[in-house]
Formats: sequence, C-alpha cells, structure tokens
Amino acid sequence: MSARLSPDGMYYWDGQTWKSTLSADGRFRWDGSAWTPAPTSMGAVGPAYMARAQREPTSWTRPLQYAVAGWYVWSILFTLAEPLWMGGAMSNVINQSFQRQQQLNPSVSPPPAAFTDLMTSVTTASLWATVVVYSIVFAVIIVGAWKRWVWMYYVVLVLLGLSAILLPVDLFYVFAGQAIGSASGLAVPSWVYPLSFLTGIPAVALFVWMLIALIKRGPWAMRRPAWS
Repeated sequence: MSARLSPDGMYYWDGQTWKSTLSADGRFRWDGSAWTPAPTSMGAVGPAYMARAQREPTSWTRPLQYAVAGWYVWSILFTLAEPLWMGGAMSNVINQSFQRQQQLNPSVSPPPAAFTDLMTSVTTASLWATVVVYSIVFAVIIVGAWKRWVWMYYVVLVLLGLSAILLPVDLFYVFAGQAIGSASGLAVPSWVYPLSFLTGIPAVALFVWMLIALIKRGPWAMRRPAWS
C-alpha cells in the first residue's frame, strides 16, 4: 500500500493535506495511484463512515457522557417533583388573586367556588404539561449524550452556560427568595432556593469541563487521529 495512504486506507496525503480516498458519492476509491470502483460495503457507508472516522474517543469521552447523562437524569427527577410542592403554592396564588380582586371591588360578586376549582385544575394541568415537555427534552439530551451527537454537545453547552450565568441569581434567592415569595403570594418551601443554588454548582463545573474538552479535544472530548 502506498505510504501516501493513512493506516486505515480512508485518507491520502496530497502533499499539503489529508483527503478522503472515497469520492464524494462514495462510489470510487483512490488506491494511491488511480481512482478505482469502491467495494460495495465501503460505498454503502461512504460519507457517514468517514464522518465517524474523523474523531476517536479519548479518556475523557466516556466520563463526560456519563456526567451529562447523570445531570439530566437528576433534572428529570427534580422536574417531576415540582408539581408536588408547586401545586399548593399555585392554588394559593389563585385564591389570593381572587381575594385581592374582591377587596378592590367589593361591589362585584365573588366568583363561584366551581370557577375557582376549575382555574386551579387548569393551572395544575398546565404545570404537569410543562413538566412532561421538559422531561422529554431532557430524555432526548440523555440519548444524545449516549450516542455522542455533536450538535447535542453544543446544545448542552449553551444550556449549562445559561445555568452558570443564572447562578448569582440563585444565590440572591437563597437570601431573599422567601421575602419575595411572600410579597408576591407565591410562597415555596424554604429548602427549594438553597437546593437550586447547590445543584447549580455542579452544572457550572460540568459547563467548564465541557468547554475545556471542546477547546482541547473537540465535541465529546473526541480527538482527531494523530496522523490527520
């Protein structure tokens, strides 16, 4: 085999850069001296195989996949738990809103209890619908991490970057969240704000790790072969 070919025979050196030994349509292969018809198995995979062969996993790849998948498993569990402690708070907000309107307009008859119950049910249903949507999104991210989708890497990087930006806001709510919640009528359990802040710290750490991995090695810490 010509010394101008890569070890796996998928690339050749043209004197300046490595180029694919497969033609753009995957039907021909450069053997070092001429273009010849590509074997059926090679032509069938063509560009898809070449795209996978451009990068190879490193020692960071698998731990990074586990870290991203683990974070979004936690996100699903936290999201599913939200209606359990948010449902009562949302009901209180609705009741307080009706009471405030009654105080501002005492001449207007208050809404019937059935209407209040209907609004509470609609709000609860909307909350659960939001939870389901977020859970599906997080599940897709887990699948993307397992399959090492390149575009998903950048999506996760952006989402974790937003968490890093919002971390100071979470810290603010640790100290002022209860007062703000009481003033607005949306009082949530006191442990929610510290938990949100503490869980934001590993999200920021994961963001930093993913950013370093991207700069040093590439998406999912996958590096191009040394010969390329």
